[in-house]
Amino acid sequence: MWRSGGQTTYESDAESGTTCLICDTHNGTGAVLCSQCAAPLSLTLSTIGAERPPRLVTVLGDSNVGKTVYLGFLLDMLTQRARGFEAIPKGTSSVNLQQIVISHMAWRMFPPKTPMESDQWNWAYYEVCQKLAGRKEKWVDLITPDLAGEAIAAEVASPSTFGVIQKLLNKSAGLLLLVDAALAANGSSQPDFFALKLMSYVDSMASQKRGKKIDKPVALVLTKADYVPECFDNPRRFAQANLNRLWNICESRLANFEFFASSVVGSIGYAVNESDGMVTPVPLHTALHGVLEPFEWIVDKL
Repeated sequence: MWRSGGQTTYESDAESGTTCLICDTHNGTGAVLCSQCAAPLSLTLSTIGAERPPRLVTVLGDSNVGKTVYLGFLLDMLTQRARGFEAIPKGTSSVNLQQIVISHMAWRMFPPKTPMESDQWNWAYYEVCQKLAGRKEKWVDLITPDLAGEAIAAEVASPSTFGVIQKLLNKSAGLLLLVDAALAANGSSQPDFFALKLMSYVDSMASQKRGKKIDKPVALVLTKADYVPECFDNPRRFAQANLNRLWNICESRLANFEFFASSVVGSIGYAVNESDGMVTPVPLHTALHGVLEPFEWIVDKL
């Protein structure tokens, strides 16, 4: 790793090894995963020669909130040049998450649950360019693992349990926080409390001076909004009414935040296993709403 013009540049060669892009740990020659945070060292190799420092955007959320599906469809929309965006995957492994989600949903199946072990997470690194008529091109790096919700919960409850999450937050220029709107609308306090804990964790990691708000843009995505149509009409009003604890901490501690409603499933059925009676949800078809807008808002704020 060396500095040029005030910017940090990551370097790797056969003799010196590789410095991790996420936690800055130096790893020996031949290492594939970082010894400290288990992030793929291919992320560092992909930044070599870049003319600008990487700007990371990270996706967070509780277990079963829909992070894997949301992230997979977001990447797919970006690579299909939706709304003036163009996305280039940096390395073949970055395509894995996108492929898993799209192929499973095409076969009317939700993708498998993300494993708890950090060395089994799918990482995505996409260079994303926004091209709008009459405006200068804006580049951002969507570098994020498909984090297990249980791992996020463990880190929030006991910081440094999964150190890679803390490192990601420190390096991230913007955050996407997913919250289950369907559960919140049904009267469950779980989404509100988990999001409150997560925002408290983000606040503690920022180490802001007393009274000074965090200026990092945070997009709060209300997932499964197809169950709650009114959520699309006014996401802010829905959050104030159903996620009041989250709304209050955002208003108190964030300088740049916005709520968005999102859904990916047009209709859903349920299959029952005759042998054990287990009920499995079946996504009958996809209908994307509000998937790209939160990311577009973050890019606009950077």
